[in-house]
Amino acid sequence: MIKKHYQDEIILIVDFGAQYNQLIARRVREARVYSEVVPYDITPDEIRQKNPKGIIFTGGPSSVHEEGAPQCDPEIYTMGIPILGICYGAQLMAEQLKGVTDSADIREYGKKALNFENDSVLFKDIPDGSTCWMSHTNYIQTIPEGFCITATTDSCPTGAMECHERKLYAVQFHPEVEHTQYGKEVLNNFIYDVCGCEGLWTMHNFAQEQIEAIKEQVGDRRVLCALSGGVDSSVAATLVHQAIGDKLTCIFVDHGLLRKDEGDQVEAIFKNRFNMNFIRVNCEDRFLGKLAGVSDPEQKRKI
Repeated sequence: MIKKHYQDEIILIVDFGAQYNQLIARRVREARVYSEVVPYDITPDEIRQKNPKGIIFTGGPSSVHEEGAPQCDPEIYTMGIPILGICYGAQLMAEQLKGVTDSADIREYGKKALNFENDSVLFKDIPDGSTCWMSHTNYIQTIPEGFCITATTDSCPTGAMECHERKLYAVQFHPEVEHTQYGKEVLNNFIYDVCGCEGLWTMHNFAQEQIEAIKEQVGDRRVLCALSGGVDSSVAATLVHQAIGDKLTCIFVDHGLLRKDEGDQVEAIFKNRFNMNFIRVNCEDRFLGKLAGVSDPEQKRKI
């Protein structure tokens, strides 16, 4: 029997500029399924190479009616891969499949009650009238041929739509945010009941795999890490240290622009608690001297 790997089931998050793109990816991973955020102009061939179990279109700040608004390749809809469109992603799906979207007179923003119109696997075991979070001006006025409306609100005629035969689903609301009462259940229904995922991914398995990959890549060499104390460099330093131990040296440049005592906290964690080779370079006078008298943020960034 061939043992399955977590990358055998991946959900692609196609990003249309959403502020919640990483939150959607996190929600998928919380459901024990690996996810990757990819740009909206990803090609069908690139998608085939990744062989995803499903695709989620994010929301975004654009209007589908704007010139130059982000769009995906319409061939994606013909690939047989389940797709869930959220907010802008739902409107884009409607437009590209010959439905009609329009601008509402009043923006729908805030909590709304979902009224279910037809049975949908997305809303399995979710009570009618449950709360969802809306944030949109455009809305789907006419659904594409072959679709049916599965949910409405008192001010949105298409709160959700789907074409079950083509495995195409769309919701106008945001299931990824906490304000949507059963948002995680909606996503899980898509991930498990529509896409057929099994839940093979855990952060522990992912971390262990990355540690082994780092060991193989580094070999007998040494590694120098620029450590800022932020999330990205801290996670990178921790994984590399677990992989190669004392062969890692972290350099922390204290530029004097951190919060009070934060530089000391970074040193205490990585030097004392994690016992890393840690070099602190105090450059507060140099940085603050260069920035003295400069008030424009963009100019500060370039100095």
